Amino acid sequence: QSLLLESGGGSVQAGGSLRLSCVLNSDGYTTWCMGWFRQAPGKEREAVASIDRTGKVTYAESVKGRFIISEENDMNALYLEMNNLQPEDSATYYCGADPVNMPEAWVRRCPANGRFNAWGKGTRVAVSL
Repeated sequence: QSLLLESGGGSVQAGGSLRLSCVLNSDGYTTWCMGWFRQAPGKEREAVASIDRTGKVTYAESVKGRFIISEENDMNALYLEMNNLQPEDSATYYCGADPVNMPEAWVRRCPANGRFNAWGKGTRVAVSL
């Protein structure tokens, strides 16, 4: 069973919206930061957004003003509200985290470029004109 499970992907027309969800099957794990990254066929992985326990959020320039990341339940659930979607947003979206066994083991920063230690199987987003 994957530690992280994404849902909410789908097919929409340009200008539409989707809300992605991710659940951290914590079972004793905890994380300082969670985030989303995406990868389209033939393209490099791209960090989309991240959020840490201080509430600090970071967005890729390409999604600023359109996407909103949020978390709840003590970083056991992560969301990505995606608005005004464009064809270039089409990709598989992955939820990432750096799970550890205890808060004392937190690395108190979000990884660069969305390079989390754990991620889910992804959810596909397809945006058409």
